[in-house]
Amino acid sequence: MAETHKYQSLYEGFLRAAAEYPDNPALWVDGESHTYAGLKSYAERLARAILAQETRSVPLAAVMGYRSFSSYASVLGVLAAGKGYVPLNPTFPPERLRRMLTLSGVEVLVASAEALELLGQVLEGVEGRLVIICPDEGGPGDLAQRFPAHLWLGPEVLETDADTPAPPAVTPGATAYLLFTSGSTGIPKGVAVSQGNVSAYLSYTIERYQVGPQDRLSQTFDLTFDLSVHDLFVSWWSGACLYAIPRRQLMGPGKFIRDHELTMWFSVPSLIMLMAQMRMLKASLFPSLRWSLFCGEPLPAKSAALWQEAANKSILENLYGPTEATIAISNYRWDREASPSVCRQGVVPIGQVFAGQRAAVVDRELKQVPNGGQGELVLAGSQVTGGYLNNPEKTAAQFVQRPDDPGATWYRTGDLVEADENGCLYYMGRVDNQVQVRGYRVELQEIDHALREASGSDLAVSVAYPPDSATVEAVYGFVAALSAPPEDKILAKCRVSLPDYMVPERVFLVDSLPRNVNGKIDRKALGLKLKEMIGGSKS
Repeated sequence: MAETHKYQSLYEGFLRAAAEYPDNPALWVDGESHTYAGLKSYAERLARAILAQETRSVPLAAVMGYRSFSSYASVLGVLAAGKGYVPLNPTFPPERLRRMLTLSGVEVLVASAEALELLGQVLEGVEGRLVIICPDEGGPGDLAQRFPAHLWLGPEVLETDADTPAPPAVTPGATAYLLFTSGSTGIPKGVAVSQGNVSAYLSYTIERYQVGPQDRLSQTFDLTFDLSVHDLFVSWWSGACLYAIPRRQLMGPGKFIRDHELTMWFSVPSLIMLMAQMRMLKASLFPSLRWSLFCGEPLPAKSAALWQEAANKSILENLYGPTEATIAISNYRWDREASPSVCRQGVVPIGQVFAGQRAAVVDRELKQVPNGGQGELVLAGSQVTGGYLNNPEKTAAQFVQRPDDPGATWYRTGDLVEADENGCLYYMGRVDNQVQVRGYRVELQEIDHALREASGSDLAVSVAYPPDSATVEAVYGFVAALSAPPEDKILAKCRVSLPDYMVPERVFLVDSLPRNVNGKIDRKALGLKLKEMIGGSKS
């Protein structure tokens, strides 16, 4: 039985497991298994190289890599040096990565081999001097000659047996990791998650799911997505093994789950329908799974039922939480018999907030609305972060005091929810997805539901036109399905359940829906596509 954890830093939690299970497998990646002792050795050697540099006053260091041993192990090395890590995804545009580097203020960058091709483009225009560690075989290659202003270190820095300088003390308020969320102005917002924030999440989660050294956890999320922190450190605080699914199998991981007998699954919900469309789901397909967790976007009831049938021995939970509240902060346990009838708009509830955390449903004046009323979800507690990096204006707007609870800081999620008489929360969409069509206030989530019902596909989404405009002329639908009904039949079914002003102007049948790097359906990209299709001059 998992022990209830008191506060400890991310790295202290890993060290505790490594001391107890040194020879246990900790990470499977690229076809190879690595033990806790091996990861610890790598992390200590990398920490020694980082601490040897004159960067002690800078609390963060960047890690640039993608699904490789060195990218995962470098996260531990940065933490072992007493710093918080800033993950950079080498599949991102160079300009965005450059901005993230600049905004974070890091002076140390650890770059894995798979990141080096893009790194040169990222460094163009970067001001100041970076210490760039390239720990993989081959080192920095010709980058050191192309960018001599920076200090370049290769894999030789991991070979020294010199004593490791003591890292700075890591307090609960120190930053564990810095992630960037999209900003309305096009400039990413940095969310600094503290060691105390993430310790509270991990303590609750490991106890709830009774994770131990016998478990095998999936790793589906990119390091720049905060759900990856669950993957890594629920594993590494528990003596379990983390299985990094190869990129080519991420959209169809069924064989991987079976071959490696995973016990704990965690992904975005839209993966379920993608697998169903490719006929990759059938009853009792995943007998090894004991937990199936989904987060990151609304979980359709149809998808939950399909997965539960495939993972029939597992307990399925829907998790919810913004980055600003540390990974996830509420959960709902799916019940095969009872849950389908309590879902609203065909979406699984987001449930109750974790023990020790707080939630309220509030009106525009931030006052609590009665149960059954809709309002914005606000959150407080030990998992809620302190705000946005070097952005006091945005922090003040999102992290607020409430008139009926002036002693606490509450994070405004921007999510529209309802709470029933038992306090169970139902996600109803985004506050900023409310648009006005012909003078009526319309919630796009409701149209999404109608499209799913009419098309028989959970890969259906509505988009307001013009995109990013306060004045909406019409709403359009996109449906991706191998055997969807024709457009006129979908629209006819929508007219049965929606008033005319909510019926999409048109429905486009497409092969696939665009997704961001974390697998979510990218509504913004669809808006841009729609603008191209029907003429940007109208906006």
